[in-house]
Amino acid sequence: QLDPENTGFIGVETFTSLVHSHELPLDPAKLDMLVALAQGNDEGQVCYQELVDLISSKRSSSFKRAIANGQRALPRDVLLDETGLGFYKRFVRYVAYEILPCEMDRRWYFYQHRTCPPPVFMAAVTLTQIIVFLCYGARLNKWVLQTYHPEYMKSPLVYHPGHRARAWRFLTYMFMHVGLEQLGFNALLQLMIGVPLEMVHGILRISFLYLAGVLAGSLTVSITDMRAPLVGGSGGVYALCSAHLANVVMNWAGMRCPYKLLRMVLALVCMSSEVGRAVWLRFSPPLPASGPQPSFMAHLAGAIVGISMGLTILRSYEESLQDQCGWWVLLLSYGTFLLFAVFWNIFAYDLLGAQIPPPP
Repeated sequence: QLDPENTGFIGVETFTSLVHSHELPLDPAKLDMLVALAQGNDEGQVCYQELVDLISSKRSSSFKRAIANGQRALPRDVLLDETGLGFYKRFVRYVAYEILPCEMDRRWYFYQHRTCPPPVFMAAVTLTQIIVFLCYGARLNKWVLQTYHPEYMKSPLVYHPGHRARAWRFLTYMFMHVGLEQLGFNALLQLMIGVPLEMVHGILRISFLYLAGVLAGSLTVSITDMRAPLVGGSGGVYALCSAHLANVVMNWAGMRCPYKLLRMVLALVCMSSEVGRAVWLRFSPPLPASGPQPSFMAHLAGAIVGISMGLTILRSYEESLQDQCGWWVLLLSYGTFLLFAVFWNIFAYDLLGAQIPPPP
């Protein structure tokens, strides 16, 4: 009756009066978003398909464009003004303001967020790293500088250039750590940054970014530091951290996380200190060792992956990556690097006559 020509549109005033007169059970937050979207177009009309998408928690292409263009203001106060929230919902709101730069994105995430599936990837990786560290620490009775213990480097998880044919080592080295300080640093960042990122962007995107950083780290070491082994999850950690920090910088005006400048400086200082420590252990080992100490190049490789590929992932909240040309360019570049690294590990060591230390 309200759309006799079956156009799929009705005026926003007509829709609002319809909602109030019939007392339709619509979520007030989603109703606000729909009205805000209608006010953002030239005709001021409500689209039926947009209504269906919004009620089913699906963002249509027009809704995505409206968010990207930022052409309409929210009719209600910002999310921070919400009162009477429980502990978990306050935590979800905190995550929204930590990760997302747009108020509409924050509200969308806050109201459509579900506890299932939980952010299990980062928690599982961190827990596995802690268990592996405790097992080796108790077995060897050594909790710092574990790489100086010959039995530690015999682990089937450690990447060693003499065991390049065992391909799983290019990933499993992330479960091993030099000592308690490296494990603590990585675990803290994974939980403080990785878990909120996974809550917002989902397990598939964040696990892909983390593992891409880990794999890029080991392959970069195999190319640039051909004699060095590798342990620690720093490649994945730096991919997450650099992607998040780059996203904050790119959206500085829209980010509402408190003390963002101070936190940015502290994060950069901590990350730089960790890289400096890794360089020191590589070239000036404090104890005599039977072979070269783990390389630091995984940190830098992870940071490059985060700034390039990770920034694209984080900027595309709730949007399909496959629809973006930049994503395919980055994916092709990463695939080319992987292919080059594979051929390098197969042929370059013999052609260059690299003096590889004997594997433990």
